[in-house]
Amino acid sequence: MKSTALHDIHIELGAKMTEFAGFHMPLWYKGIIEEHRAVRESVGVFDVSHMGDLLIVGAEATDFLSYILPTDFHKVPPMKATYTAFINHRGILIDDTIVTKINDERYLIVPNAATTELIYNWIYSLGGGYNIKVKNLSSEYSCLAIQGRNAEKLLQRLVKDDLSKLGFFNAILAEAKGLKIEDNEISGNKLFISRTGYTGEDGFEVIVPNNNAKHLWELIMRVGKDFGIEPCGLGARDTLRMEKGFLLSGQDFHPYHEPRTPLEAGISWIVDWEHEFIGKDILIEMKKEKKYELFRGILMKERGVPRSGYKIYHEDEEVGYLTSGTLSPTLNIGIGLGYIKRPYIKVGTEVYVDIRGRKVKGEIRKPRLVK
Repeated sequence: MKSTALHDIHIELGAKMTEFAGFHMPLWYKGIIEEHRAVRESVGVFDVSHMGDLLIVGAEATDFLSYILPTDFHKVPPMKATYTAFINHRGILIDDTIVTKINDERYLIVPNAATTELIYNWIYSLGGGYNIKVKNLSSEYSCLAIQGRNAEKLLQRLVKDDLSKLGFFNAILAEAKGLKIEDNEISGNKLFISRTGYTGEDGFEVIVPNNNAKHLWELIMRVGKDFGIEPCGLGARDTLRMEKGFLLSGQDFHPYHEPRTPLEAGISWIVDWEHEFIGKDILIEMKKEKKYELFRGILMKERGVPRSGYKIYHEDEEVGYLTSGTLSPTLNIGIGLGYIKRPYIKVGTEVYVDIRGRKVKGEIRKPRLVK
């Protein structure tokens, strides 16, 4: 089993550890609810170093990525982070990802942990004929996600650059305070910081060489005491993303056991229809027909905790199923995410979730269940 550069720190903090995507990762420290609330109310820090780091370099990098992804990167400015997704020739989602355009000939791609090798091989298989190089740097770097309304105040104490000028889904190579960054291929001797996250709160993801990870974590925790920071595990990361309706790769979609297109998964907005890309023709036909199921949220109206795989009914008709579900720490009620047949996708539609043989009343909502 793999581990991150911060593994020993997690053990010292008494984290409850678990296996995730081949990594030994913290599930929680003090508890999922406490960590969840820290992020919603102030700030928390996550070790997300299990995520991949792929570098695409070359004179034709922009042309190449604009072909294999539904995003036209010719239209994207430098140092802009873009949420997009890899799809196959049938329009099926392989993985969602964030791609940062460092410049026209240099891109950083962060795939999900379980799919890093798959995405690397997919990119490599399509790269023939293009003047590009694909580098898998995943094992060399660590990433810390500082999330919550006080994330900017905390991180500002650790960098010399003015973070108030860094817009949402933008990135910067920032000069660190009190930390000498090892010279590296992604950011030179600076911190790579993007204003991104997986919690629905303001926040930053900071990438550094593994040798700098422990010191950076210690600085974040030291400064973070003034804001009541909590180290957070995968458990809180999951409940936070569910409340905001964010997809979980491998669970809410998967190229084999949950094959879905961007249209079905509710992320059609990532598609730039004005350029050519893999899978475009199939998606155009699907868009015209509008017969596909749609990713929706479920807000429970009666007591019960929905889980992945639970069936959804309208009266006596089965109309969908859940791919994710939990008890919302913010709302203190059950919430779920899943796929619903098109006639029943309207917000406010009354449905029932079969929870261990008991049909529990719920209501269709958009995936973002907590504003």
